[in-house]
Amino acid sequence: MIKILVVDDEKPICDLIDLNLSAAGYHCSTVQDGLAAIDRIEQEHFDLILLDVMLPGADGYDIMEYIRPLEIPVIFVTAKHAVRDRVKGLKLGADDYLVKPFDVVELVARVEAVLRRYHKADQQLTAGDVVVDVDARTVTKNGKPVVLTNKEFGLLVLFIKNKNVALFRETLYEKVWEEEYCGDSRTLDLHVQRLRRKLGWERHLVAVYKVGYRLELPG
Repeated sequence: MIKILVVDDEKPICDLIDLNLSAAGYHCSTVQDGLAAIDRIEQEHFDLILLDVMLPGADGYDIMEYIRPLEIPVIFVTAKHAVRDRVKGLKLGADDYLVKPFDVVELVARVEAVLRRYHKADQQLTAGDVVVDVDARTVTKNGKPVVLTNKEFGLLVLFIKNKNVALFRETLYEKVWEEEYCGDSRTLDLHVQRLRRKLGWERHLVAVYKVGYRLELPG
């Protein structure tokens, strides 16, 4: 399993990231101090580090100097939004730079993109008895193939990667259809209904009032 270290001095941010990345199938550890982060990196192997800039003990830029020779991919996740801060973080060797406040769906997508560049991403997703091979674009349920349209496949991948997270209709539509959401949810709702029926997920793929949909699965 992919191991991710989250370094942020705000516990609610750590908890939010941990919750969403764990739901997407990653193993997360969190620390809230710069020196403690360096200790963890010395003791354990991590596939990716999410790093705040403003930290007690040692700031994110100092930690980046320590991490760079280890060739561990890093995404800065910080409230420092000025162009000079982004440029400094990227020049120090970070692979991406995400400004707070952030959308958790975007965070997960950026994590996946960085891991793919390092050939660390797990391209097989599981949700209960459903297995998705992202590269081959195949889906099986209890070992039997399930035929999905491209849009249904895109929705399924998005739901599994954000398991137990409520996703807004706008987010689902714009990520899968790759065009601006104009408020008409009939197309999206129809595709979700078809996906429910094909996978037998009537009780798992639930509508969230005034939000959108959530895939509810244990673990």
